[in-house]
Amino acid sequence: MPALPVVLRPVLKPVVRIAFRPEVHGRAHVPRTGPVILAVNHLSFLDSFIVPLLTPRRVSFLAKEEYFHRGGGPKQWLIRSFFTGTDAIPVPRGGFRGAQEALELALRVLKDGGAFGIHPEGSRSRDGRIYRGRTGVAWLAIASGAPVVPVAIVGSERIQPVGARFPKPGKVVVHFGAPMHFSVGPGQRPGPARRAATDEIMAAIGAMSGQPAANEYNELSTGAP
Repeated sequence: MPALPVVLRPVLKPVVRIAFRPEVHGRAHVPRTGPVILAVNHLSFLDSFIVPLLTPRRVSFLAKEEYFHRGGGPKQWLIRSFFTGTDAIPVPRGGFRGAQEALELALRVLKDGGAFGIHPEGSRSRDGRIYRGRTGVAWLAIASGAPVVPVAIVGSERIQPVGARFPKPGKVVVHFGAPMHFSVGPGQRPGPARRAATDEIMAAIGAMSGQPAANEYNELSTGAP
């Protein structure tokens, strides 16, 4: 069975609008051309799919490479088609090597002038708080020169809570913030510069989402350090 990347997006957009009644703010903050990073909070499995469908350009997120495996019958075909059709990028999971490979794949998207979405917290929040961001998002921003648009999604955790197999109808709100630009200045060390930039990004996301700050890392995270 062939995958459905060409037809899936226009099919999913109206489905999302009917099922989740999205309310979108600040869409004009997303540059229509050129590289851009969308830094998104993470409350539900759906976040990586709702946000691209509500963004005014195609956006690539990372997904576990096993989702793209062939074989396994109709269910695996649907999963593979879904991820392929939403421009997801397959990446191996596991340790520093997997995290570094993910960042290199993302950098390639940005150098090609694309839009890349990332969850700086790494894994979904189980308690509704916003966790400290991993500095991979700042590494990408500084290495590529791409602006970072902070994105806050609200309500996705009620549509598909952690552990739920399927989403249910509900309402989701998405806020796109003003683009943020980062670089390493003269005499500034890269490590502290990335940490400061990441903290600034997370503060912008938290201000839009209204989530209380956890002030710690999500230990379930498998994202970049």
